[in-house]
Amino acid sequence: MAKPLTTVLRVADLSASGRNAFGLEVEGTNRAAIAERLGLLDLRKLRFSGQIAAQGARDWLLKGTLGATVVQPCVATLEPVTTRIDQSVKRLYLADFEMPTSPEAEMPEDETQEALGETIDLELVMEEALALALPLYPRAEDMDPVSFQTTEAGRIAMTDDDAKPFAGLAALKAQMTPDDPEENE
Repeated sequence: MAKPLTTVLRVADLSASGRNAFGLEVEGTNRAAIAERLGLLDLRKLRFSGQIAAQGARDWLLKGTLGATVVQPCVATLEPVTTRIDQSVKRLYLADFEMPTSPEAEMPEDETQEALGETIDLELVMEEALALALPLYPRAEDMDPVSFQTTEAGRIAMTDDDAKPFAGLAALKAQMTPDDPEENE
């Protein structure tokens, strides 16, 4: 049985004067559990390393590198598609971070900022970074683009060309232009 990861760091235990290095290499059932949570066919490798350093008197900056090899189903054929991910990760933990409470609040410009709690969960940061780095529409290399057309029964489906701004004008011009060049004389 795989040993559970101990990736939760207490902020009070971090060195404020130095760089707090970390390195995770996820193995076995822990990697399989992450693959299942993210809907992957397989998660062949998963590494996360970096450092956490004090930023000013009360804030902390995490900088790291995520490396993974993931297998997802192709969006068109469902065949396995393998992707290598190498991603920089940055999180700025702010002691005075305030989460917007209004239902119409705008998202902050810097999406790397988070509220500083008593702990920093490295596995949670790693899994979130992996989820954000996954290809949204993995496609097998030899797969041609797929197009779908749907409409009500008995009607002609609208195509991409029909949606172009001047498609209607082109059709109108084609109706007004005579096919016989002698008619223009």
